[in-house]
Amino acid sequence: MNDSKDVSQLSGPRYIAIEGPIGVGKTSLAKRLAESFNSDLVLEQPSENPFLERFYRNRGDGALPTQLFFLFQRARQIEAIRQSDLFSPVRIADFLLEKDRLFAELNLDGNEFALYEQIYENLELNPPDPDLVIYLQAPPDVLMRRVASRGLSYESSIQMSYLERLGEAYARFFYAYNSAPLLIVNAAVIDPIHRESDYQELLQAIYRTKRGRHFFNSAIETIA
Repeated sequence: MNDSKDVSQLSGPRYIAIEGPIGVGKTSLAKRLAESFNSDLVLEQPSENPFLERFYRNRGDGALPTQLFFLFQRARQIEAIRQSDLFSPVRIADFLLEKDRLFAELNLDGNEFALYEQIYENLELNPPDPDLVIYLQAPPDVLMRRVASRGLSYESSIQMSYLERLGEAYARFFYAYNSAPLLIVNAAVIDPIHRESDYQELLQAIYRTKRGRHFFNSAIETIA
């Protein structure tokens, strides 16, 4: 997909993290932005997690190994970002390391979470703060349709109730988030993958978001 404007040479954020619940469009947006910015792309690899399908079938079965696999995977990816040359190109990731704890709190029981906390602390992670976080929001019914439409076998057992709880957890997390400029996008209305006008408006919003939190809803953008 060719973008009408080359933004790779413009001054903007050099490390962008895209976040939001399952099915909201993080990876698709990260890939498109990477093309526009001619950037390095850092993506989660859920298909590599051998415990994930079992977890989705029964969240009480396999939650801890699922979470630890993702923690170690994300830690390796974040360390690569942290160690990279300061003069490397723009980097775009479809996750924040901090969201790992969000999933752990949601999915683990008390004893499992205590063990997870010990392991997390012993890793001595020091993730860099992004220059910009893009938080994609959509209601659970939209997420459910998108999850179903992509037809991934390991997601076939995801239930609406889980997406509802996940959406609420994300809302709480970003209500308190202040580690980086935040652009909150209504992904139920905005379609930057299939609508060129939405994508170009989003690009402009990315360049305008230097501090604080901004809400982007089509042509309407507000500042909190």
